[in-house]
Amino acid sequence: MNTSALLSNPLAERLRKGELALTLMVRHARTVDIALAAKACGFDGLFFDLQHGVISEHEISQMCVAAMNVGVAPIVRVPEQDYAAALRMLDNSALGIVMPEVTTVEDARNAVAACRFPPVGNRGAFGSWPHFGYRAVPAAEARKALNEATLLVLMIESKAALENVEAIAAVPGVDVVHIGTNDLSTDLGHPGELTHPEVLAGIERVVKACRAHGKHAGVGGLTGGDVVKMVTPVVKLGARFITAGTEWNLMLAAGQERVKALRALTP
Repeated sequence: MNTSALLSNPLAERLRKGELALTLMVRHARTVDIALAAKACGFDGLFFDLQHGVISEHEISQMCVAAMNVGVAPIVRVPEQDYAAALRMLDNSALGIVMPEVTTVEDARNAVAACRFPPVGNRGAFGSWPHFGYRAVPAAEARKALNEATLLVLMIESKAALENVEAIAAVPGVDVVHIGTNDLSTDLGHPGELTHPEVLAGIERVVKACRAHGKHAGVGGLTGGDVVKMVTPVVKLGARFITAGTEWNLMLAAGQERVKALRALTP
């Protein structure tokens, strides 16, 4: 069976075409409406944050089901090295895992082992996936389709991780090497300076490592101020997986613009 007909991932498809894959980070929304809103806005994926957010796994799972069924890829950032949470999310509708604080090659290999079925990894078996509408799909075909549609995103957030990025990008089973600009800028001694030359040099190093090993480079955290101005240089460097904002900073930006416009009507 053609496994691409069983399951697709809009984020992965964008990356394969060399286009920008845009995600909306979700930290507070708890209802499936966020999937419809993301689709209406044109986002390719929803990036649910179990590491810093306060939403439960059960709520994220419900929103993942909704997102998948409207054509928006649901991915989940789990807490550092929480491979059990990664497995639960993947079994319950996620189409990708974002693993934070990846520092060594061993970290990368452990993430692949947890998130990929054999022969690439060692992901545990499960019998009934919502990804297929709970239909009975032969095990070999289901696991092949899930391996192909699942994105594994590893986050580079420290100087130590940056020093190992070439080896990390070389690990089979990794799709995206993603820079967390907030943490990286802090570790490099430039807290809050997200487009500092040293941070941009780090992003360029990640991009080169990804190109050398057939992976995609990503950048997150560039969501304050003039987003287009901040993201433009990293796109020019070659980043394609972009965290475009959180539900709250987009709502605040729109709210501030609306209030400003209406205040201007004061006689």
